[in-house]
Amino acid sequence: MNAPTPVRLGSWPTPLEPMPRLGVHLGLGPDDLWIKRDDLFGLGGGGNKARKLERTMAQAMQWGADVVITSGAPQSNHARLTAAAGARLGLPVVLVLEGVDPDTESGNLLLDRMLGAHLVWAGEVDGEGLEAAVQAEADAAASTGRKAGIIPFGGSNAVGAGAYEEAGRELLHQMPTLDRVVVAVGSGGTMAGLVSALGPDRVTGVDTGAVPDAVERVLGLWQALDPSAGGTATDLVVRDDLVGRGYGVLSDDIREAMQLFARTEGVILDPVYTGRAGAGLISGVREGTITAGERTVFLHSGGLPGLFGHADVSPWRDVPPRD
Repeated sequence: MNAPTPVRLGSWPTPLEPMPRLGVHLGLGPDDLWIKRDDLFGLGGGGNKARKLERTMAQAMQWGADVVITSGAPQSNHARLTAAAGARLGLPVVLVLEGVDPDTESGNLLLDRMLGAHLVWAGEVDGEGLEAAVQAEADAAASTGRKAGIIPFGGSNAVGAGAYEEAGRELLHQMPTLDRVVVAVGSGGTMAGLVSALGPDRVTGVDTGAVPDAVERVLGLWQALDPSAGGTATDLVVRDDLVGRGYGVLSDDIREAMQLFARTEGVILDPVYTGRAGAGLISGVREGTITAGERTVFLHSGGLPGLFGHADVSPWRDVPPRD
């Protein structure tokens, strides 16, 4: 079956904007640091998963799916955007989520319900257990005569990653003098697509702890997109020092990054993905791997709704206001 024509779920290109105050604060030049605003994509609260869904939803429709099933953590941005894409396209969506049904819903969970998704709680399971729960839902749909289209965790397969290969070319068109992109690594598809378009030396990934094998996942998707590249794991630049105590757990480095982006540029990061990527960017400048005179782009992959679903993100009451 040929690759499907992507469905249109928003407007491209997303903006590329300078961040002079943050750049200067970190010791870079005023024209060195930029931000690619994939958080401003309009569908369902925005974020990088929307690019992938233009392709993965088109594939599900090409298969003849009359229900779409995907999976994620309770505050999954991918799950929220899949629900939004289903609403836009008129397809029912089932979200299979890790854990148990909470007493109260906030953040992405609240939006999942608002967007009309059916939530299924898989319990405390690992990745294989979550996949099994997804397959059980697909089998249940088949038993009633329905055809399920399964979209993988994070939307990260070769079809979804191809959206970020295209995004890398979009970014080069906006900034031909680009030296580096810093991006959060969750399920791997976003970084893999950027590496395929830009080369591994221009992409720095920051592992968020979403999967236990982030480098291997990025490598596999990169190889699927560009088998002729001959890439290996040692070619990839993936920081794993910001995972801290685990996925979804706020650290001091993440908190600092969230505060600096907010108070210098008015940009809000989330505590799981972009907060870690922001911390990786700041660490790179302080360590000297990101230097003045180079054009560095921070890819903002969205996630703002999830900020309101994390209980450990305490108010900033103890931090004085800006001067």
